[in-house]
Amino acid sequence: MNAERSIQSPKLYKTAAQSKQSFLKTAWKAIIRKKSRFAGFIIILFFTLMAIIGPNLYPKELPIDSNAIYAPISWKYLLGTDFEGTSNLALIITGARYVLLAAALGALFTVIFGTVLGLIAGYFVGWSDSIIMRVTDLFLTVPSFPLLVVLSTVWNFGQPLAMGFVLGITGWGGMARAVRSQTLSLRERGFVEAAKGLGLSPFYILFREILPNVSSYIGMNLLTSITGCIYAEVGLFFLGVVPFHVNNWGVMLNMAVFSAGAMSSPTALPYLLSPLLALLILTLGIVLFLDAIDEIFNPRLREDV
Repeated sequence: MNAERSIQSPKLYKTAAQSKQSFLKTAWKAIIRKKSRFAGFIIILFFTLMAIIGPNLYPKELPIDSNAIYAPISWKYLLGTDFEGTSNLALIITGARYVLLAAALGALFTVIFGTVLGLIAGYFVGWSDSIIMRVTDLFLTVPSFPLLVVLSTVWNFGQPLAMGFVLGITGWGGMARAVRSQTLSLRERGFVEAAKGLGLSPFYILFREILPNVSSYIGMNLLTSITGCIYAEVGLFFLGVVPFHVNNWGVMLNMAVFSAGAMSSPTALPYLLSPLLALLILTLGIVLFLDAIDEIFNPRLREDV
């Protein structure tokens, strides 16, 4: 028996490695198939590297220059400066880590909560479905942004994990309902009935048979949730309802509008436009990349190509 295992294990390991390699190759082909998808991928990769490496390129306390307060765009200051003479480009780069990490965690929590609860509700139906859906309706009824404002008064958002968790627990309702609907339509299909007939566990059926069939929808929602989380957290900082513990694009917007008077003073306009430009480019990249996600996780689209 042990000898048999020792012979089969390398084969299983090789099969799993080949499958992973095949998926990566398929994903790369889907990305480079269209220029718009590849452009979206490059933009997302650029911002990801900015968030990971960028803050390490600057000192913890960014340099200030009293002689360059609200300096215009120039070769020295590519995006101008703020009220202390600090480069807006440096503020954008150092603030990207918090913004993107909090948004990624928020989207991840949203997808995990929504997917797990939607799968359980759609597969088991009965009383578990009723309880989960009533809780889901409760979260869908409560406006998420006002709830975030209330939570911000008692929650410390100094760390991206805290911000991401709060964004996740307030945004999973729609995801749960959509996954439940798709699970209900899949649970009567032949391959699920066959799995039940073989005596496979509900856990195996849910996560190995049904989950791959909704992975396209989940992947697209993961990316769209990232944009939603970015807008929500930047909005909280912009409104000033969250203490300014860290450098953040929302903090820049708040300071530019309410302190620098950028809406009426052209000299502070670069300070306002810099974070808006970063948000615009990042959102554009995510939108362009959504098309590739659909093909990567949808086998039918791959077969039609």
